[in-house]
Amino acid sequence: MALLIKRRPKRTKSPISLEEKEPKTEIELGTNVEEILKMLEERLDYTSDIGQRWLKFNHERALLVYFVPLMDSIKLNDHVIKPLLIEKEGEIKEVIQAASITPTKDLDEMISLMSRGASLLLIENDPLVYAIDSTKTATREVNQALNEKIIRGSQESFVESLDKNLNLMRQRFLDGSLIVRYIEVGSISRTRVAVLYLKNIANVEICNTIINRIKQIEVDGVDSGSIIEEALEDSPLSPFPQLLNTERPDRVMGNLLEGRMAVLTNGNSSALIAPVNFFSFYQSPEDYNTRALYGSFFRLLRVFSFFVAMSLPAIYIATISFHYELIPLDLVFTVKGSLENVPFPPIVEAFIMVLILELLKEASLRLPSSIAQTIGVVGGLVIGTAIVEASLVSNMMIIVIALTAVSSFVVPSNEMSTTLRILSFPMMIGAAVFGYLGIVFVLVLIVMHLVILESITMPYLIPLAPFRFSGLKDVFIRMHQIYLNEKPANAKPQKRKRQKAIRNWDWYFRITL
Repeated sequence: MALLIKRRPKRTKSPISLEEKEPKTEIELGTNVEEILKMLEERLDYTSDIGQRWLKFNHERALLVYFVPLMDSIKLNDHVIKPLLIEKEGEIKEVIQAASITPTKDLDEMISLMSRGASLLLIENDPLVYAIDSTKTATREVNQALNEKIIRGSQESFVESLDKNLNLMRQRFLDGSLIVRYIEVGSISRTRVAVLYLKNIANVEICNTIINRIKQIEVDGVDSGSIIEEALEDSPLSPFPQLLNTERPDRVMGNLLEGRMAVLTNGNSSALIAPVNFFSFYQSPEDYNTRALYGSFFRLLRVFSFFVAMSLPAIYIATISFHYELIPLDLVFTVKGSLENVPFPPIVEAFIMVLILELLKEASLRLPSSIAQTIGVVGGLVIGTAIVEASLVSNMMIIVIALTAVSSFVVPSNEMSTTLRILSFPMMIGAAVFGYLGIVFVLVLIVMHLVILESITMPYLIPLAPFRFSGLKDVFIRMHQIYLNEKPANAKPQKRKRQKAIRNWDWYFRITL
């Protein structure tokens, strides 16, 4: 009955308004350079990686303060120090050649800008401190997606830099409709989180819900994307993922066009998409990069793999334990021969093989890539052969678990693949206790849970529950583009109309009819 539990995260605080701002710690006017420097050093506990450079500008003493590891020495020297030494006086924004110069009097903002790679320019008797962009980029370049590979279409993937990820998204929306909202999460790390949506398409109420939930996160630092994901989930105890995790910019683009929102976190090379439904995890960018017939075939194959991965071991256990008469006569002797010397019941066999499979999978992930594939293949063959020869597991169970594993790996989402493997355990227990009746009972519980589950207040099983016939055009199969003229309803977009006809099809209907 645990699958029926639907618990929302506690919202103890009142919703945060989007206009609410944090109080500022302003420096009093007329504070000299030494006092400001002392306040900075005290706040930073006299850390050793602070760099200083004394100058003279506008006939006053000036000081550059920065974090040495974050500083681009060439950019700092050519665009900041040299212009100050040559000009010697004038307006800061006219003398310094930098991408951005931010005047501030807030001590917390100064430290935050320094931590992002800015250098602070302090001038005697100047009430403002100038944060100058001099950061050094230390991120990897955009390369091919590793976990969501496709044959046709874009091969780009997100990286750990939020600015680079936003660059990839901006290039895909040239009309200015892409809106970005920044939020800082973590009292210590102050990690930048960006919420992306399309103007006049995304639902404003859902967008405000996502932003308010992120603002209510109270942690020291964001060291993984799961902190953001768990804060956005309606039912954190559910085994089903309620947000779509992807590393592909083109997949994010497609979901934004349908009215959904994306959440990007600095330091994380993947994006979270919300709200989503159950069928979003079985859709792949490959479906839209190929012809509708091919995309529909592979999507039906993935949906079929869902039932195989979750129920095939349970069906085998129930058939062997309770419904032996359903096995064709030609296979009875084969199955009986493989089980003859096995001392364990089928449920124990299945648990042994599933656990061994998970151990091999985890081991292959932790090992270096040069030997991981070899260990997986050799380890599987050696262990599988040895365990059958030792009569601990039957040949039929090896085949069943192998098919189950392959079916779970067909799912485009790693989170949903893990969910299927977890749900196979209660299915096997139900089959071992009550046979086919136990399988049906567990399936009913899972379906009931899916019906009441929500993703950012939207039904998880839409368009099946609640049923919407128009939404079935892009669920089990991918209809031709001429029929996909409406956006999915689960995101409640402001505009349901997706596109006009991509070409005049009157001639086609005249010929075929």
